Amino acid sequence: MNQKINHKTIFHDLGIIDYKKAWDYQEELFAGIVDRKLKNRDITAGNQKTTPNYLLFCQHPHVYTLGKSGDPANLLLNDRELREKNIAYYKINRGGDITYHGPGQLVGYPILDLDNFFTDIYKYLRFLEEAVIRTLHEFGIEAGRIAGLTGVWIDHVQKVNPRKICAIGVKSSRWVTMHGFAFNINSDLSYFDYIVPCGIRDKSVTSMSAELQKEVDMDDVKNRLKKHLTGLFHMELIEQEKPDPYFS
Repeated sequence: MNQKINHKTIFHDLGIIDYKKAWDYQEELFAGIVDRKLKNRDITAGNQKTTPNYLLFCQHPHVYTLGKSGDPANLLLNDRELREKNIAYYKINRGGDITYHGPGQLVGYPILDLDNFFTDIYKYLRFLEEAVIRTLHEFGIEAGRIAGLTGVWIDHVQKVNPRKICAIGVKSSRWVTMHGFAFNINSDLSYFDYIVPCGIRDKSVTSMSAELQKEVDMDDVKNRLKKHLTGLFHMELIEQEKPDPYFS
């Protein structure tokens, strides 16, 4: 398929939003891009329509999500305890195991047509990690990767007390992505005590505020992270308050 390349990426900060509502919105954007790609297959190259890209930032009320390959036993609460603690729980269609989302955590959902950038899921995951690593470096926090474990880690070299600061889980179909990353900024880490985070029993989690011993300016983190994502992917970011899908 010789579709026109489009690096324009619509950015929208959804604020604090219910997880299911954000998931439904992702699905809408994702399905629209896939549908346009399928229609483009039956159109001559010169008449094909470009596919859009989206980058969503948000925070969620307390929720646990279990990836399609995850083990339900990694949720350590029963239904009654979830209700008592006012924590939602969803089994979803991304990769990975169980994770937590909540206030103080920056969640990012890139809904991208990788045909506009590069068709390499491994590279895509590494670029998401790299954007977070570069952002942390600007705050004086050294982070990196641990072989075989997707995400961003503190103490990734010596591994005396390796701890995850950003979890990543994505879905991709026809080179269109959804879901994304969960970056602990000012997160209440006690909520991770009720799960086996990402199914990894021998490593802990952390946040920027825990590492720096102070609350971190969320807007500052967002701006720096946007800068690094834009640079790595060579995006042309277009900020819109309410980016309605533009499919015809």
